[in-house]
Amino acid sequence: MSPCRKLLCLVVILFSFGGLHAQMNPDWTTPVSPFRIADNLYYVGSRDLASYLVTTPAGNILINANLPSSPPQIRASVEQLGFRWKDTKILLNGQAHFDHMGGSAQILRETHAKNMVMEGDADVVRSGGRTDFAAGTPGILQYAPARVDRVLHDGDTLSLGGVILTAHKTGGHTRGCTTWAFRVHIPSDPPGKLRDVVIIGGFTVLSQYRLTAIAPQPGYYPGIAQDYAHTFATLRALPCDLFLADHGSHFGLLEKLARLPKEGATVWLDPEGYKRAVAEHQKDFEDELEKQRRGGL
Repeated sequence: MSPCRKLLCLVVILFSFGGLHAQMNPDWTTPVSPFRIADNLYYVGSRDLASYLVTTPAGNILINANLPSSPPQIRASVEQLGFRWKDTKILLNGQAHFDHMGGSAQILRETHAKNMVMEGDADVVRSGGRTDFAAGTPGILQYAPARVDRVLHDGDTLSLGGVILTAHKTGGHTRGCTTWAFRVHIPSDPPGKLRDVVIIGGFTVLSQYRLTAIAPQPGYYPGIAQDYAHTFATLRALPCDLFLADHGSHFGLLEKLARLPKEGATVWLDPEGYKRAVAEHQKDFEDELEKQRRGGL
């Protein structure tokens, strides 16, 4: 394919995806003013598509690139907080779907950050979503392919400027869906007291997923049901004080933002909300699994 044709295809992808997503859910593209969650943890996403900035003395870590149209909004939020876009040294993600990885190629070009992706999702990112197990089903769209600088494995850690994050493979929603765990200090706590942060990469079962298929088909991969079961076991075992996720709707972002002026940073302390969300999504998975078993899907 000629360079001009490649550029044209990319423009079409960016334009059509941006318009489609805005039509599907305005909260995916409607910005919120960026805000501080903890001493070195900030929210730089939209009303529903979450993106997080972890700052360190050696540069910053961005979690989630969101839609192909999202990088300008994320960059504006980062710079509004007073940080330099080019100080983004590492790009992480929670899953390889277009609404969380679609902007990754642009962010990598602009920042020269290292892109670190969990095994199972790395090839999907390199292909721009074309090798996703549900590719071709409704809502699973392609995006600009992005390089992967490091392939992560379950339990891997990464360190930058004294901040350590642990990558937990929580597959099912995507093969390499990733939950991030690390510790932070919130301004209202005594010096030295650290809180456990959990950022869930995805734990829903999409309507087109097949959990019990015998023959290969879109929306199914061997071991998907076992991966979901492992995911919920992992999430139940993680200590969590600050509950965050890939979508703001999963952790009550807008409702908590309304309480933020009165309650301050403690509004993000929600261990019971975390347990409740994990339990509810586990039940949804188990109900869907039983339904598909009964129906012979």
